[in-house]
Amino acid sequence: MTSKITHKGKSYVVDLNLPIDISIPLRSGNENVNAWHANPVTIEPVRMGDWVGDVKQGGSVNFRNIFFNPHGNGTHTECVGHISKEDYSINQTLKKFFFIAELITVLPDELPNGDKIITGEHIKNSLGDVRPEAIVIRTLDNHISKINKHYSNTNPAYLHHKAAELIDSLGIDHLLIDMPSVDKEQDDGKLLAHHAFWQYPHHTKSERTITEMIYVPNNVFDGTYLLNIQIASFENDASPSKPILYKLNTVL
Repeated sequence: MTSKITHKGKSYVVDLNLPIDISIPLRSGNENVNAWHANPVTIEPVRMGDWVGDVKQGGSVNFRNIFFNPHGNGTHTECVGHISKEDYSINQTLKKFFFIAELITVLPDELPNGDKIITGEHIKNSLGDVRPEAIVIRTLDNHISKINKHYSNTNPAYLHHKAAELIDSLGIDHLLIDMPSVDKEQDDGKLLAHHAFWQYPHHTKSERTITEMIYVPNNVFDGTYLLNIQIASFENDASPSKPILYKLNTVL
């Protein structure tokens, strides 16, 4: 099914039958991607007396409990409630679900202390004059091991707060990245990039979202896409999410 959409005076055709899923699925056990020392995802049948919620074990239906942490156990989308004293819910914050997005690929700069950072120059050079509603950042090297990597105590790459300030200044409302956080793993609780993107607390832009721990396959090329951010309806600062890209073809 093809649709025609217009954004900032440009017309595009999109084939909705060709989705590109850039989420990492939640799986039970240690093979699931993990960060922040979160416990592994657990998916297990309910047991009540002699009854078990597992058809393979003689139950009438599959009826399972799932235990996870949205920030530590996979692809998730969060709102400013992640860092605010005030209560913000991702379910109340995210009211639109389709956006024009630009996918960029970045090789982070490596500092003498071992930090790997995504800078404002990376963002500026990758976007040029493009001003999307969302930016999707893929980092190199982009190994498939990202889908089950354990990030705790590995000091993964992060977004320099000046880069987050630039993204804010460009009017980009949705930031997606394939790392566990836009901020440095150990930063004494400053979360500078989070604060800069949301402009919290002085000029809070509460409609914005950050999506972390995505995975964009290498055969998906940089460029302009239609982005669909799907979440579960959690009244919480974050929810597991399923961001989907659709390639846009410009109409001449």
